[in-house]
Amino acid sequence: MSTMTLIRPEAARTAVEPAPRFTDLLAAEWIKLRSLRSTYWVLALASLVAIAVNINAVHSDLTYIDHPPARLPGFPPFRYDPLYHGLSDISCYLMTIAAGSLGAITVFGEYTTGLIRTTFAAVPDRRGVIAAKVLLIGGITALAGAVVSAVSFFTTNAMLASRHVGLSITEGVCLRAVLAYAAIVPVCALIGMALGALLRHATASIVSLVLLFFILPLMFGGDRYRWLHEIGSHLPLATVGRLTYNPDSSTTTSTWAPSVLDSWITMGVWAAVAVAVTVVVVRRRDV
Repeated sequence: MSTMTLIRPEAARTAVEPAPRFTDLLAAEWIKLRSLRSTYWVLALASLVAIAVNINAVHSDLTYIDHPPARLPGFPPFRYDPLYHGLSDISCYLMTIAAGSLGAITVFGEYTTGLIRTTFAAVPDRRGVIAAKVLLIGGITALAGAVVSAVSFFTTNAMLASRHVGLSITEGVCLRAVLAYAAIVPVCALIGMALGALLRHATASIVSLVLLFFILPLMFGGDRYRWLHEIGSHLPLATVGRLTYNPDSSTTTSTWAPSVLDSWITMGVWAAVAVAVTVVVVRRRDV
């Protein structure tokens, strides 16, 4: 006598369609990013412009190195700082806003087009989807930051070697400066993802990035009030400024400047909080 075994439709579907692996989620996110050519072209263009800005800054300084300005009474003699000019703030700002915008677009772009519904219908595991986005965007922006930082440092110091003011990567704080200059790029991309998940609007996300990266530091500067300075020194771009500071230069730091370890921790906290906010918001809010 034969018996019949009843199989639930859910079980049959599971047997036919296995749960996607994390590598599958990464591949899917890569296809989404690659299909939007404007996004990675913007990052690539920003990287090239950032390198060009650093190289041009040092090239323009060669005249001043050959003919240094006259020493003023009461001031120390002129001393050129290859780190300050070779890893300039302008290039750093350009890369951070490009990376932050890329991170925000990868999140709010799917909500705007409605693609996020299809994504979560195919993969209900929202944490897995966000983890794939974080790893992909973080990896791409980290690569871009590393390229800009390394190419800028080695190229500019090769130019300065003939003037005997170039630095080696093993000298002083050079390695730390190069790493920090590269690390801030993926951190800002993750912050952009968090703002994109919170606001889900293109203009609001980009404006929020500009406020956080460039406007807030203007409100928390100076040495008059320590509590204001403490807040300002723990903003994202302030960390890279402290980590790329060259103590052998003629410039000085603030009275209440954070330690190097404190700046590294602050940068890591910004990245961790950004990822946590993105995961929590995407999991708990409806699409």
